[in-house]
Amino acid sequence: MKRKELLKTIPLAGTERGIITIARVEEPYGEETPPVVSIGISLKGDPDNPDWKVHIPYENLPEVIEVLREEYERFKK
Repeated sequence: MKRKELLKTIPLAGTERGIITIARVEEPYGEETPPVVSIGISLKGDPDNPDWKVHIPYENLPEVIEVLREEYERFKK
């Protein structure tokens, strides 16, 4: 059974009410499927009904984080 634990809510830059949500989702695709990190964007500020979301398997997190850090450093220059 799918279970979701909200880890953090972050205000979405450039919006009045928008938020970014980061959650851990257990069994996202049915029984015994591995957990994922879910990143959602809600322009209305509703953490339960994001306008967009992506599920990232835990095995892919290190590489995703590395690319995001590299891009952030490039953006800051």
